[in-house]
Amino acid sequence: QVQVVESGGGLVQAGGSLRLSCAVSGRTFRSYAMGWFRQAPGKEREFVAAISWSGGRTYNVDSVKGRFTISRDTFTNTVYLQMSSLKPEDTAVYYCAVGSVSPIASDYDYWGQGTQVTVSS
Repeated sequence: QVQVVESGGGLVQAGGSLRLSCAVSGRTFRSYAMGWFRQAPGKEREFVAAISWSGGRTYNVDSVKGRFTISRDTFTNTVYLQMSSLKPEDTAVYYCAVGSVSPIASDYDYWGQGTQVTVSS
């Protein structure tokens, strides 16, 4: 059984930092890309960042460029999202997903339950 588990969310003041982690178990994901999405209340789920299976290619949505960094540890099947200079508009539930390198949610096959990130002003 595949499990995708996010952790690291919480409450932080604007300008602060958080690091999200996503651990994948149940099969080998070294050939799969991994991504982060987020969904704010009343809004659709949006793409945040993705990383190729090797970690050599990364992609970020424009709104987080220069602030968020995605990385992965292929040996432990773990992906990270380092978030800095957080803004109140970054408040959302953040989801980790496993699949293809894509900003489209349907291109990902496995999803975690999400972790809440709240940024206070």
